[in-house]
Amino acid sequence: MQLIRGLANLHRLSQQASSPLASGCVATIGNFDGVHLGHQAIIDQVREQARQLNVPGVAMVFEPQPREFFQAGDAPPRLTEFRNKVEALLAAGIDIVLCLGFDEQFRSYSAMGFIEDVLIQGLGVRHLVVGDDFRFGCDRAGDFALLNRVGQTQGFGVEHTRTVTVDGERVSSTAVRAALANNNLALAEQLLGRGYRIAGKVVYGRQLGRQINAPTANIRLRRQPPLRGVYVVEACIADGECFDGVANIGLRPTVDGRQPSLEVHLFDFAGTLYGQRLDVRFRHPLRDEVKFDSVDDLKTQISRDFLDARHWLEQQANPER
Repeated sequence: MQLIRGLANLHRLSQQASSPLASGCVATIGNFDGVHLGHQAIIDQVREQARQLNVPGVAMVFEPQPREFFQAGDAPPRLTEFRNKVEALLAAGIDIVLCLGFDEQFRSYSAMGFIEDVLIQGLGVRHLVVGDDFRFGCDRAGDFALLNRVGQTQGFGVEHTRTVTVDGERVSSTAVRAALANNNLALAEQLLGRGYRIAGKVVYGRQLGRQINAPTANIRLRRQPPLRGVYVVEACIADGECFDGVANIGLRPTVDGRQPSLEVHLFDFAGTLYGQRLDVRFRHPLRDEVKFDSVDDLKTQISRDFLDARHWLEQQANPER
């Protein structure tokens, strides 16, 4: 299992006799934002074909994602940051994640240039799994039909992805984002096949939490997250031990925050987490993020949040009470 970054590294690897791509691969292409049930079904297709051909399964992704490149700040929030996405793809059974930089040069690739340089020369693709609405190349000139025609002459197969539905609705990253925007964590979990989570390294913050007897582990977010507010969470630290707690995700308006962040208070935890990786699962919404008139008002509300969270956790542990 490995990550390959950039076309130059792909070509360098493909020329090595010991390359895992020496016999070609089965590949799929997409954003895979969230690695939800629909994505997992695609990965299953890749694994089935890869097993039959005895070659690795490859997922090709892009950084930034194409919509982020074209729409900048208007692009929808990511469900999964890059590292977490790679980990989820590998955990789902992909052997190699190929990440190509999406920039002005890459967007100018012709459809045939992409097929020849990336799919044939780089990956040695023997089978491709993509959506029948997949478009690629400059001006989106390439499509499923072109891949099929080239595949017939170059010796690789092309099949379209399977559709996965939950309660009659197609599973998609858009549907997951909509569920999270509505604080419907249960629906998001159904679509993802797991609880929604964010993982990242704990960094130094302003230490305000310690001053108000509510110390937090702070995770700086690169982009605006799909959630905003205060939540009951479960957070797991590097050694695998997990703690219940409360998290605020957003811009911290009371203290004039401008950079999105995730602040997590762990119940019954003593110690420091700076530099460690924290994996946070969102379990239940408590309230929206609001701006308080003073830090004292914020402190009072945080005390209420802790009580509400513990009450909810007790209900989950003893549902008959």
